[in-house]
Amino acid sequence: MKFVVSSIDLLNHLQSVSRVISPKNSLPILDNFLFKLNGNDLEITASDLETTMVTTMKLQNTTDSGSISIPARLLTDTLKEFPEQPLTFDINTDTLAVVITSENGQFTIVGQSGADFPQLPSIKEDKKSSLKLAADSLERGITSTIFATADDELRPVMNGIFMEITPEELTFVASDAHKLVRNKYKDVQTDVNASFILPKKPANLLKNLLSKEKGDVLIEVDDKNALFTLSNALLVCRLVEGNYPSYNSVIPVDNQNKMIIDRQKFLNTLRRVSVFSNQASNLVKLQLTGNQITISAQDIDFSISAYERLSCQYDGDEMEIGFKSVFLIEILTNLQSSDVVMELSDPSRAGLFFPLEKDDEDVLMLLMPMMINN
Repeated sequence: MKFVVSSIDLLNHLQSVSRVISPKNSLPILDNFLFKLNGNDLEITASDLETTMVTTMKLQNTTDSGSISIPARLLTDTLKEFPEQPLTFDINTDTLAVVITSENGQFTIVGQSGADFPQLPSIKEDKKSSLKLAADSLERGITSTIFATADDELRPVMNGIFMEITPEELTFVASDAHKLVRNKYKDVQTDVNASFILPKKPANLLKNLLSKEKGDVLIEVDDKNALFTLSNALLVCRLVEGNYPSYNSVIPVDNQNKMIIDRQKFLNTLRRVSVFSNQASNLVKLQLTGNQITISAQDIDFSISAYERLSCQYDGDEMEIGFKSVFLIEILTNLQSSDVVMELSDPSRAGLFFPLEKDDEDVLMLLMPMMINN
């Protein structure tokens, strides 16, 4: 089994799948990449049993087919130090010796049998649901929600992104009980109804892959796993088991108070004023009156305080409401719009945030208020 490959091209493919490898693997072979050569196609696989990623390279000079498992860190650390040049891999599948020949030298690694590497999980045909989605829509759906996922060992269903598929739309939802994000897309190609919870790790891996992807992504799911097929990579992961909470019931529907404000000015003001908030609570107060909002914070322990006024369009009752500044800054950072809309019912109920300019997506972000001690 022999092939010639560009050092930089190989390193780029290895780095894209190496993020799957866990620092504490239950099986020693999971510290390795699986190389599988079939004709001119080189498949490189990495896995942590829960998530598996495969990337494919087209090669020109290949001899024979076969598979071998190669230590991941040793290979990537070596390739990082090479300038762009062709490398020849000569692999003896009997002795498991891997000889890498460069322009000026030779490197020998001992691999493991490719047959010992865990098999790629398959999607059960009788329980399969599938749809195609534009890569940029899937990336935006993950990016706009992943920051709102929880890290809750007692409620693992909150630690992923809930994806709900219908023939009319695809909905992404994430929540950590303080904030909630719901993002709907209409450009789906499916005739099925399905829902599943995508864990945070594969969601982050997908986000990195999708930034370079064009065209559509094929998504296939059954009761246990989800498979995402991209142009030169695929990712399969085990889904989070359990039922996602009824998120629609926590979204307030009767919000008479509505504010429209420049997102960047609001965000910059929050970042300045929140420096003066109490470090334990991160509380900032928003006072809405007329066409003006006053953003204030104070830390009584250190006798510091700050406030700034901004112009806005406000239609509603005079109101003062408190939010955790860290969460409010996260929401405004992840709303891709020049102006944002904030809707409120009263200071004790959640505030809703939307982009003013809407395109093919319907984004809603919710933030629970904090108690203000007068």
